[in-house]
Amino acid sequence: MRGFDDFRVRCTIDMILSSTLDSPGLKCNPGCAMTLTIAATPPDLTITPRPLGVAKHANTARWWHGGDPIATTWFNALSATFPQGETFFIEAVRRYRDVVDPALKEQISAFVQQEAMHTREHVAFNKLIKQAGYDTSGMDEYTRTRLDIARKRHPIGQLAMTVALEHFTAIMAHALLVDRDPLPGAPDEVRKLWQWHAIEEIEHKSVAYDTYLAATKNLSALYRYYIRCKVMLLVSLLFWRANIRHMADFFRQDGINTAGTWWRTCKYLFGTPGMVRKIFRPYMSFYRPGFHPWHHDDRALIARIDQELRPIEG
Repeated sequence: MRGFDDFRVRCTIDMILSSTLDSPGLKCNPGCAMTLTIAATPPDLTITPRPLGVAKHANTARWWHGGDPIATTWFNALSATFPQGETFFIEAVRRYRDVVDPALKEQISAFVQQEAMHTREHVAFNKLIKQAGYDTSGMDEYTRTRLDIARKRHPIGQLAMTVALEHFTAIMAHALLVDRDPLPGAPDEVRKLWQWHAIEEIEHKSVAYDTYLAATKNLSALYRYYIRCKVMLLVSLLFWRANIRHMADFFRQDGINTAGTWWRTCKYLFGTPGMVRKIFRPYMSFYRPGFHPWHHDDRALIARIDQELRPIEG
């Protein structure tokens, strides 16, 4: 049944893209175009790749997040997908760098540098997870298989998937950074990794989206809206399915994959600290006509956290 569901999702994505991107009548038609007011990326935005090095022998406590297996598993499951996922993002965005304006091309270069460093640091962090006694080979294979399937999709489809997942990372990054006590009980080195990653995810949150707008400039606004919303719905299903699957894998290895553990997980995600609860409204904003990632300007937030992290670097 799971294989059939995956097949159905893949077919649905292909039908969406083939019925829109390959349609001879797809060019922008003034008579049917959707008039939208879209916020622009701030013209003075700077995307700055920041060096970071996760200590190879940092604290490798099995439940590094203050001894909490639920919180630890949530972040471990995310990190397990990051290296391969961010490599996919780089591929999807970089292939369009020669068809965008010089300013966006420069942002794409910075995006690639940031994502490459995120990949490197989460590879190092994932080694710490393994040193703590976890086997992530099944998660790695699952992620590889799903991304290999994604790479067979239409290039615009791959870019739309990246837009959707970049929205997820940006809103989760914001929720993490506004938390007064982020990752309580976590080693400073690990907390710094996640905050650093969050800063840069917010900083480049519009690059994939602006690239999507540039790559689909000959499509009507209505079709562009239709594609990104449909793909977001399907990507959301796949994102949560993968994350729940990986969390269950970690729980099984800890011998706590029980109804009680999942009840605690629901309270963690929907109650306190409530990551899912916090990101619900920002997530839904993606479906608004005229949406743009910089409708919410959180540069002041990332500047403050960036400054707070500097003493640690000293």
